[in-house]
Amino acid sequence: MIRLPALARSTHKWLALFVGLQAVLWTAGGIYMTAVHIDIIHGDRLVKAAPQPALALTGLVEPAHLAHLPQGLKSARLETQLGRAVYVVDASGGKALFDARTGEKLSPLGKAGAEARAKALFAESGAIVSTEYLTKAPLEMQTRHVPVWRVEFEGAWRPTFYISPYTGELVTRRHDLWRLFDVVWMLHIMDYDDRQDVNNILLQGFTWLTVLGSATGGWLLLYSFRRRRRRRAA
Repeated sequence: MIRLPALARSTHKWLALFVGLQAVLWTAGGIYMTAVHIDIIHGDRLVKAAPQPALALTGLVEPAHLAHLPQGLKSARLETQLGRAVYVVDASGGKALFDARTGEKLSPLGKAGAEARAKALFAESGAIVSTEYLTKAPLEMQTRHVPVWRVEFEGAWRPTFYISPYTGELVTRRHDLWRLFDVVWMLHIMDYDDRQDVNNILLQGFTWLTVLGSATGGWLLLYSFRRRRRRRAA
């Protein structure tokens, strides 16, 4: 017949071995995520805060008269890119970029256009190391849309900009501290697929195993105190 204390001790020992590594990863991941400021992880310092200059509205083409306008115009936003007034157009046929004074369609951006746009947005002085046109989103882009231009700069932590070929906008920025954070986050929430589900079955299972291990450890602690009192009484 199996004695209850022996069963609790054996269960506690094997649960501690099984979930101990994950507990270490949880602790180490938590330390990293609290030690490195979230603004650094986001890469805010990599993007130049360039205020939009005032634009003279005279001589601008009406958005409805743009050449090659996609069907079903939803919105047209006027802004400045590379010193030129442009319309960022959103239509049911897709997004596009137009010169606001000539009506010329500027998208999709080629390699030179994407690099020029990335350089204008980059707040540091590093040169471009590589430029790649992606039709399949890498994991570090998560759920953002493709195609995009991936422009990597030289410098600490490999800063990388993702530029939309349709609008010239900065889709997102990445660097090695963010990439390490992403791996740590994956290990922390135990979602090894898309790293977004914080309520997955694996995490729930390990959480309950940890609770069970703590419960058996607490019971063994109380049991040891009771045994000591019995020995003293005897």
